[in-house]
Amino acid sequence: MARLVVLGGGESGVGTAILGKLKGFDVFVSDRGPLKEKYKDVLTAYDIEWEENQHSESKILNADLVMKSPGIPDKIALVKQLVGIGIPVISEIEFAVGYTDATIVGITGSNGKTTTTMLTHNLFQNEGLNVGMAGNIGDSFAQMVAQEDKEYYVLEISSFQLDGIRSFAPHIAVITNITPDHLDRYEYEFDKYIASKFRIAMNQTEKDFLIYDADDPVITDWLKRHPVKSQCIPFSIEREFETGAYLKNNEIIIKTENNLFTMSTDTIALEGKHNVKNAMAAATVAQLVKIRKATIRESLETFQGVEHRLEKVLKINNVQYINDSKATNVNSTFYALDSMSAPTVWIVGGQDKGNDYTPLMAMVREKVKAIICLGVDNSKIIETFGKVADLMVETTSMDEAVTIAYKIAERGDNVLLSPACASFDLFENYEDRGNQFKEAVRKL
Repeated sequence: MARLVVLGGGESGVGTAILGKLKGFDVFVSDRGPLKEKYKDVLTAYDIEWEENQHSESKILNADLVMKSPGIPDKIALVKQLVGIGIPVISEIEFAVGYTDATIVGITGSNGKTTTTMLTHNLFQNEGLNVGMAGNIGDSFAQMVAQEDKEYYVLEISSFQLDGIRSFAPHIAVITNITPDHLDRYEYEFDKYIASKFRIAMNQTEKDFLIYDADDPVITDWLKRHPVKSQCIPFSIEREFETGAYLKNNEIIIKTENNLFTMSTDTIALEGKHNVKNAMAAATVAQLVKIRKATIRESLETFQGVEHRLEKVLKINNVQYINDSKATNVNSTFYALDSMSAPTVWIVGGQDKGNDYTPLMAMVREKVKAIICLGVDNSKIIETFGKVADLMVETTSMDEAVTIAYKIAERGDNVLLSPACASFDLFENYEDRGNQFKEAVRKL
C-alpha cells in the first residue's frame, strides 16, 4: 500500500487525506501547529492517523508521496529533506486532478482571481451545469472529488498551489494580472513569481485555452519570451482583437470561435474598470463552454461581488464605510483607491510582503484626506506617505482605527479599509480583519 503523507491539517490537507484514504493510500496527516476540532473529528471518522504541534520525521520520511499545504514554504528544512531523498512533494490540486475526468477552469492572478472565480462559477450555475468551486476559495477540491465529483470545476489557484503541480493542465486557464506579491516567498525576485503564475499553462496543449489581460505588460512580455502551446485569448479595455474580449463605445465585445457576444458596461452589477476586466474574463470562459448569451447577460447584471472586496458596509452620518480587507497587495489597493469618488479616510497596513507603495502616491495625493495605519510595524507606510497625507495616525486595533476614522470623516467622505498588506500581524486572516472592521463599524 502506497504511503501518502499530508503536511498541514487545514482544508486542503484534510480533503487530500480523505481522497487518499478512499483511493487506497496509507494516509498520515502531520501539522506543526494545532488542528481544529472539526478537522480532528473528520480524520478520526475516516480512521486516518494524524499528529499536531510537530512533524515526526520517522513517520514522514518513509512516504511514497507528500502533499504539502500551500501555506508551507518550499524552503523549510523538512520539505528540502523530502525533495533531497527523491520523494515527490505536490499540491492538493495536483493530487486531486488525477481522480476526476471533469473539465477544469483554472484561474490565477495577483488580483481579481476571487471575483473572476466566483463570477465564472455563478455563470455555470445559472446555466444549470454540474459545477464545483474550489482551490484557494471555498471547499477543498480533493474532498469534492472524493465525495461528490462534478462535471466542471472552477478553481481559484494561488502561486503557492501552482508551485506544487507536475502534470495539472486546466482546459481553460485565466491569468487576471501579475503584479509584485508574495515576493518574500520568491527570494524577492519578481521573475520567479511570474514564472510561478505561468505554471498554470505549462502542461496545456493546442486544444486548451489561456485567457489573459493584454493590458498587463508583465503578462504580454512574458508570453513573447515564453510562448505557450495553448490557444491564447486576450482581453483588454485599451485595444481591439480579431479573437478576444475588448471594450468599444462602452460595450464589451467578445469574439471566440465564430461566436460574438456584446453587452453594455452600464448594466454590469460590479463597479470599476477592474471589474469590467473580471467580467470579460468570466464571460470569455462562458463563451468557450457554450453557455447561452442570455445566461451570461443575466449573471453579469445580477452578480453582487465578493465579501471583503470593496464591500459597502454602512453609511453613518452620510459617511460610507467600505470593507476591502481582501486587498492584501499594493495593486489591489490601487484599484480600490481608483474607484473612490469622494474624499477618503484610508485604513492601511499589516504584514508587509516586500511592498513598494510608490505606485499609490498619485492616488493618495488625489483621493486621501487622512491615513490610519493599522499594523505592528507601520514604518514603511509612514516613510512613504508621511509628507503627502495631511493627517496620519498609528493604531494597533481595529476598534481604535474605526473610532479614529469616525472622528476624522466628514459628511460625504468614505472610510476605506484597504490594507495593501497581509493580515497575520494582528488578525487570523483577511476575513477576520474584514469581519472585525464590519463589527467595529456597526458598533459606532
